Amino acid sequence: MNYFVCSCFFFFMFLGAAQEANYFPEKNTEWESKTPSDVDIDQDVLQKAVTFAMENEYSGSRDLRIAILKGFEREPFHEILGPTKKRGGPAGLILKNGYIIAQWGDIDRVDMTFSVTKSFLSTVTGLAEDKGLIAKVTDKVSSYIWDGTFAGKHNAKITWEHLLQQNSDWSGELWGGKDWADRPPKEGGLDDWKYRALREPGTVMEYNDVRVNVLAYSLTHVWRKPLPMVLKEQLMDKIGASTTWRWHGYEHAWTEVDGLQMKSVTGGGHSGAGLFINTKDMARFGLLFLNDGKWKNEQLISADWIKKAIQPSIPNANYGYMWWLNNKGSRHWQGLSENLYYAAGFGGNFIVVDKEHQMVVVTRWLEPSKIGELMTKIKTALD
Repeated sequence: MNYFVCSCFFFFMFLGAAQEANYFPEKNTEWESKTPSDVDIDQDVLQKAVTFAMENEYSGSRDLRIAILKGFEREPFHEILGPTKKRGGPAGLILKNGYIIAQWGDIDRVDMTFSVTKSFLSTVTGLAEDKGLIAKVTDKVSSYIWDGTFAGKHNAKITWEHLLQQNSDWSGELWGGKDWADRPPKEGGLDDWKYRALREPGTVMEYNDVRVNVLAYSLTHVWRKPLPMVLKEQLMDKIGASTTWRWHGYEHAWTEVDGLQMKSVTGGGHSGAGLFINTKDMARFGLLFLNDGKWKNEQLISADWIKKAIQPSIPNANYGYMWWLNNKGSRHWQGLSENLYYAAGFGGNFIVVDKEHQMVVVTRWLEPSKIGELMTKIKTALD
């Protein structure tokens, strides 16, 4: 075999391997599958992980109105403000190199996904920075949103990054939700929470849906269009997502932009609303991140944004830009890669991105405390 022929042979072998490692499912076609043994994974051990996921269903009610009201009953003034939907049973997908190697439950069923929505909201922020609508996320939001939402000595200091990392301590009220009444501390009462000393932005992480919704509101004004439209046009259509997903806001969360009334969506569902989506569309989103924001030959979101999004914040080593990180900290999954990152939502909804093993794991309605154990069982199948 001469040098030219030999070179071409190895080139096309490499090209074929690269294509196999980066398979992307087409829209409205059957998603290709491989058996675990096809990709050197122990099929019996992986099946045990799948069985574990099916047998450890989230213990809360399938009527999510009941589950929501019970789950957040400590919050004063808490009520359902947006759409809800009764959920299905456990469901999930495991991808390896883009191929389905395991699945369970009804992966086409559309369900609420709660705070998994935050990772989609974060991505809409990244798209805004990529397109220059936001110059940089370390800019103060008050430079963009001047309607009083970020007025005052404290709120004026808040940057987009602070909102993304949930360490802004934004103070105020949006759509009837008071920042201090959302997930209040275990100690004290209404006056203690309402008149607390504000923390310097960037110093203390506090999971808070009112402040997340402030980010969504601000992005609506920056994009000058409803965020579901942005997500659809900029991302979901391009990754071949179905037409079944919906992103809702509270019933009264209307704002005016350019003379048009627009619904401002939520970044979660603990008062209803948020992203309603099926398991396969969640997996497509995870696959986009596994491939550093590239789908086939098109860079949909910059690799630089993804790199920033999964950097640990100073107040919480397990949290980036609305993605959870498996760094050592209070949420570390022992024995698993510290490079894992994931979207997580109430009721056991997860999108896990495992770059080291070229895997995406989506699991729904898993008892939340069992996610680390499930991922350990999946890793065992790889060893």
